Amino acid sequence: MTDIRLRRLFYAGLALLVLFEIARVYFIMPLPGSQRMRSIDVAYALHSWRWPLRVLFAALVAVGARAAWHGGWLRRIVMPVSLALAGTAAYGSNVTMSADRIFIAPESVDMQPADRNVVEMARLVVGIDIDGEARAYPVQFIGYHHQVRDTVRGTPVLVTFCTVCRTGRVFHPVVDGRIESFRLVGMDHFNAMFEDATTGSWWRQANGEAIVGPLKGKTLQEIPSRQVMLAQWLTLHPQSLIMQPDSALASRYARSFDYETGRSRSPLTGSDSASWREKSWVVGITVNNASRAYDWNRLLRETVVNDTLGGRPIVLALAADRRSYFAFVRPDSLTTFSVRGDSLVAGDKAWAFTGRGQAGQLEPVNASQEFWHSWRTFQPETSRY
Repeated sequence: MTDIRLRRLFYAGLALLVLFEIARVYFIMPLPGSQRMRSIDVAYALHSWRWPLRVLFAALVAVGARAAWHGGWLRRIVMPVSLALAGTAAYGSNVTMSADRIFIAPESVDMQPADRNVVEMARLVVGIDIDGEARAYPVQFIGYHHQVRDTVRGTPVLVTFCTVCRTGRVFHPVVDGRIESFRLVGMDHFNAMFEDATTGSWWRQANGEAIVGPLKGKTLQEIPSRQVMLAQWLTLHPQSLIMQPDSALASRYARSFDYETGRSRSPLTGSDSASWREKSWVVGITVNNASRAYDWNRLLRETVVNDTLGGRPIVLALAADRRSYFAFVRPDSLTTFSVRGDSLVAGDKAWAFTGRGQAGQLEPVNASQEFWHSWRTFQPETSRY
């Protein structure tokens, strides 16, 4: 083979390697245009074949390296510069732009009771209660980590949050009877994706569904959760444990309340104060496979919504802090609730936001405050209230 052809192999190998590394990152990170494509299969194929392709491109570079080096001083400058550029692209895609290196999962989770808590009472938390054991995970922390592993009453839990979708979800991280580990790998349609350690399948954070890989179609069991202010959570669950900041990562946590209150105007995580825009807030509820979105601005005005969804009468209510919300099944379609302070009221009967009341326990309904673009993307059959 002539030196010219060998040199072409060298530069072709470098060019293909650079293009491959850029494409591999482009399809799974929030870069211009990437999150609006149906490109998950391409992204997964590039990820799955990354090492064979890298070896192939490296072989082309190795075969042509000698010819690319010889032939004059200019080639001896261009060759190492080209190698350096390719190395920079490879480093950037695997380190600088690697999702699980940008957002580091905590090595351990420090849970403390209220009297040892350092988290501000006005912070939003994702709260869970399993068999009477309550725990709260501040959005300030889980919004950065994206996932936190914990065990509650002997039950393993995976607490997740995607700030670009504003989706907080808690899952039982068990697949085919086996406790599974996950890492943040990127995003699809602006929603965080996790890769399981066993099969390398990619799972969507918004609904716990495996969307590509050997386990495609499987779904993690969701654990009911609430998104409320910490003060409200402790009023309802005074014995709750609260996740504390990881001291090694304290500088990475958001200090302001702008994201939580909706004042942020960041292109990715900011909110739109108008209704039914891409970044407007809605509360999404699914009952008996029927989904509906409730405009947050309307809920702020009316504080309570009595509705019927999936054939069941429900109520969605806003607490006095105007940031915590709750949803329950109404006892019957004739019972109409109003809100009085931090209680649901119907006639002469009242219920706390735990669902406990004078006329028995209300059945809770899982509700999620998120961006409208997220809810309609992952609940395409949704209606609007």
